[in-house]
Amino acid sequence: MALMHCQFFSETLGLSMALNAIVPQAVGSGQIGIGSPAKKKSYPALYLLHGLSDDHSIWCRRTSIERYAAAHDLVIIMPEVHRSWYTDMAAGGRYWTYVSEELPSLCEHFFPISPCRENRFAAGLSMGGYGAFKLALRRPDKFCAAASLSGALDMARRCTDYVRDGSTEVIRVFGPAESIAGSDNDLFALAHKIKEGNLPKPKLFQWCGTEDFLYPDNCTFRDFIQPLGFDYQYHEGPGAHDWSCWDREIQQVLQWLPLTGNS
Repeated sequence: MALMHCQFFSETLGLSMALNAIVPQAVGSGQIGIGSPAKKKSYPALYLLHGLSDDHSIWCRRTSIERYAAAHDLVIIMPEVHRSWYTDMAAGGRYWTYVSEELPSLCEHFFPISPCRENRFAAGLSMGGYGAFKLALRRPDKFCAAASLSGALDMARRCTDYVRDGSTEVIRVFGPAESIAGSDNDLFALAHKIKEGNLPKPKLFQWCGTEDFLYPDNCTFRDFIQPLGFDYQYHEGPGAHDWSCWDREIQQVLQWLPLTGNS
């Protein structure tokens, strides 16, 4: 596997941005203790998203994602989005447009990535779990599967709590907290829209620790989505909001991904 550090300019944001990418490197021998993927013209892509206080480097720094990826024929893209909540901010950059439109287009130009929906996945932790489900539920035409680990999935309620506790940051991101429910920033509304509109349903994988402060949000989303007919897996277990859990569970996500149709 090759680990690539990429700096580039985003037209959408008007900023120089960064990402890390893990790219399959087919070699005959010489890599000690790690597998070598088959050589292909293009590979599926997993967009692996960071949490609120992190950046594009965090998955490589806190987990063994590069080693885990060696067992799977796919490219892993780890972008930075600052504290944007993967959203076109009310007072800030157009990060949703960036991550859902510009970023995949750039990555499919930079790396040997398949442009097909069935080969495009998203996953993330905390804020990134919200972002991953948002990509799949808002753009089911582009993403066929998404995984959330300890995701902040009930943003309408959570932002109301943040504002009540005196935070103004979420207002700069989403606008008034009361505007989130029913909008394109509300995962519940997006899932309902897919069901009612007979749109393609992405596969969903959800995990949260039972001691995590976001556990109630995850239970609420679980109870909402289960009757809607999605190909959906829910998992929970002992654990808080920490990397020991995410390092373990990202391995389960990689095993779960529908890695078919790559050339």
